[in-house]
Amino acid sequence: MDFRGKKYERGSNWSDPEVVELLQLWADESVQMELESCLRNQHVFNRIAEVLREKGIHRTGDQCREKIKKMKLEYRRIKDNSKAPRGGRTWKFYEVMDRVLNSRPALPYGPLSSSVMAQQVLQGSMVDGYHQFASSALPFGHSQHPELMEIKCEEVNSEHCLTPEPPPSMSYQQGSPEEHEMERAFLERAQNDSPISRVEIPIETSVSPSGFSEPNMANSSRIQNVVPRPGFSALHRLRKKRKGQRVKDPLDDLLLKTLTSQRAMEERFLQMEERRFQRDLDVEERRMQLEQRRFELEREHEFRMFSVFAQMLSILKQSHNGSSSSLAMPRGLDFNQALSEIAGMAGGGGDLQEARAVQPGRPLAERRIDLHGFCNSGEFQRSPYLSARGNIANIFRGSTEEGYKAYHADKYDEDKNPNGIINFGTSENKLCFDLMSKRLTQTDMNLMEPPLLQYPDWKGHMFLREEVARFLTYYCKAPAPLKAENVIVLNGCGSLFSALATVLCDPGEAVLIATPFYGGITQSVFLYGNVKLVYAYLDSKITGTSTRPFQLTVDKLEKALQDARAEGVTVRALILLNPQNPLGDIYSLSELQDYLEFAKRHELHVIVDEIYMLSVFDESATFHSVLGMDRLPDPQRTHVMWGISKDFAVSGIRFGTLYTENQDVANAVASLCYFHGVCGPVQHKVAQLLRDRDWINQVYLRANHARLKAAHTYVTDELKTLGVPFLNRNAGFFVWIDFRKYLRTGTFEEEMLLWRRFLDNKVLLSCGKAFECSEPGWFRIIFADKTHRLQLGMQRIRKVLEEREQEILAEAKEQPCQSDQDGKTDSTDEVIFVSRHQEPTCAGSSNLGDLIGLLQQQMRSSDWLQKNTAEQFAQEKPEIYDVFSKLVGKQ
Repeated sequence: MDFRGKKYERGSNWSDPEVVELLQLWADESVQMELESCLRNQHVFNRIAEVLREKGIHRTGDQCREKIKKMKLEYRRIKDNSKAPRGGRTWKFYEVMDRVLNSRPALPYGPLSSSVMAQQVLQGSMVDGYHQFASSALPFGHSQHPELMEIKCEEVNSEHCLTPEPPPSMSYQQGSPEEHEMERAFLERAQNDSPISRVEIPIETSVSPSGFSEPNMANSSRIQNVVPRPGFSALHRLRKKRKGQRVKDPLDDLLLKTLTSQRAMEERFLQMEERRFQRDLDVEERRMQLEQRRFELEREHEFRMFSVFAQMLSILKQSHNGSSSSLAMPRGLDFNQALSEIAGMAGGGGDLQEARAVQPGRPLAERRIDLHGFCNSGEFQRSPYLSARGNIANIFRGSTEEGYKAYHADKYDEDKNPNGIINFGTSENKLCFDLMSKRLTQTDMNLMEPPLLQYPDWKGHMFLREEVARFLTYYCKAPAPLKAENVIVLNGCGSLFSALATVLCDPGEAVLIATPFYGGITQSVFLYGNVKLVYAYLDSKITGTSTRPFQLTVDKLEKALQDARAEGVTVRALILLNPQNPLGDIYSLSELQDYLEFAKRHELHVIVDEIYMLSVFDESATFHSVLGMDRLPDPQRTHVMWGISKDFAVSGIRFGTLYTENQDVANAVASLCYFHGVCGPVQHKVAQLLRDRDWINQVYLRANHARLKAAHTYVTDELKTLGVPFLNRNAGFFVWIDFRKYLRTGTFEEEMLLWRRFLDNKVLLSCGKAFECSEPGWFRIIFADKTHRLQLGMQRIRKVLEEREQEILAEAKEQPCQSDQDGKTDSTDEVIFVSRHQEPTCAGSSNLGDLIGLLQQQMRSSDWLQKNTAEQFAQEKPEIYDVFSKLVGKQ
């Protein structure tokens, strides 16, 4: 029978007999114990409904639960308001609900005491044989105490009355002397609160107007049935008064609070489980998306390899037929043609980056001379308050200085300024402040003796120079102990560049350096000494002897040196950065040997900056110091720099050291130390730090390398997800990223617009122009930062790139195919995930050498050949394999 229709809506249309039956089952002790002991109680009401259906009352568990809920709400309303509803007549079920709910907290902890379940003498109805039914048919774990529950059912003017006839009256005669004596004894027992006073007074049941009779429960341990006795009314009133005055046990309140807390904790636990489950689902969905993206990129990579294979076969076929003299290949594969001219210096005294204009009609040598000719003060708008040199220093700023100034004006702070600028442009290690602050505040660091407060030797205190010599001997793996007299201490490597440029070059002479390079060197060598820089331009193209993007070779150094000399520029020195900033390259011993031999042939000083020496965070990469070489080609012209600002995450402590065996150079630089000296207390702290070899090896370097590697992995994984190419290196704090596909025209003006777009979105990066990169679109990002800043910064970068990509795609639909895909990077083992925007789309030309080099790069960057053997290909696609075999056989 379906009893879920409109007639049986939840908790509605209950008659009094049905309510009585429901209350009998719900008030059972075992039912109350089970309701209190479980969080989900729907199954309890379902079983109550089953018992009711056996008695002919067809109700669902939801209806039973809703009815009990409404009755509990009515009970609480009456109890809270301390008054009866509807003209002061008592609610017929109030006392039953009051008995059950007041005794509820003690149910799970023991049987009910005789003072808890007071039998209420009411006019009500009971189902005959209820206790026999409850003991046999009720499906609960405990049998009910065979106690009598009566419900007073007075006549009220409401629809809940079962019959309009008034109930039979109950009258008693005035008490006799015996009755007065009983009342007096009862009062004495109530006042003494003896055990006898707590005995329940037996009462007799009556017949309810509904016609249901209530049998006497002779077997009840709490309620006995006796004949009515005189004075019952007074005794009953006194008993109720005594019960109301009895103080409630404090243990009941404690148990109630415990149960309430337990239920709240269970609900909280379920909520946490639901959130954890939802989070796991989100993580799994994200993982599936990344896996799908990786699969798509692998398929694109395979397609490029097939394209290269096909074009090589075509070239070989033409060569076999004697047509190799005139090859016609698509130009789209030549990704590395320069898209912009070298910038020259323009007048006007404005921003240096904006003042440089492209002059395509002039030769490279002439443009290089103009680039270094900005020392001529006549090209700028002068300030009447400054000298010519002061005017140059006043305008000598670029995007790096502009971004750094904006960052300090609106610096990100997680609590105070969450919408501020996140700095991914300044090369600082922000991962180990906790370790360094703890070490630098220990007791051995705190020393203030008179020698530390006096003028030192301008080269530095001898105790510090000796410690530096031992430190460099150990970590540079020098074949012989280094000498303290060859060590000079200055306040930072920037000051060392200025001092060396001043003592090695005359004004107007130049130093050779490969680009891209750390842009601060330009200011260091030019502003003080008026020394120029000659650039050996590196690019992402891999041709000839190059095996990786932006590889420095001796041929490129030779070409740059010869071009400069042909223009009349005297080059005095060569600057090497190892590890390289911003590329992250680590030079091998053979490469270092080649560079030093080149410098010796041309009598050039070599300034080797090894400031990131201890920041090689991957064990697969090995750093080789110049000081660790068995033999230097020209030791009198080789000068090595190192400082603590990068490797020890203390860029605010200005300390740099120079090691040179040339005493003339050492003495000349020491003369300038008067302007760039390090204070005595700082020299003591640095010496103590370098002396603590155990802490450096066991604590600091382990933690620093692990944190750098984790941060690098996070940033590179995000770049892979975005499909952005980058150089994969294992040293330094930076990643060299290729954003060229987000430039419309491939110019430095477009690069500057993209840089400002990042800055407007509150993330500071360094653009390629700040490093004198020859290809617009390359950016440097610093990853040595805390996780929450990396996550927020990468979100802002993603937003800019997605908006930029949508704009470019919208413009591409409106414009015809342009042959502007030259200059894109090749896919190598260092450049990860070449973007789909670098695919060839228009006709052009190439040559066999470029195709072979491209094929080698594709093979190194993928394990496709290991996964797809010729035998497997022959089994999967026999038709294509037959055609391929025939074509190869004809060659």
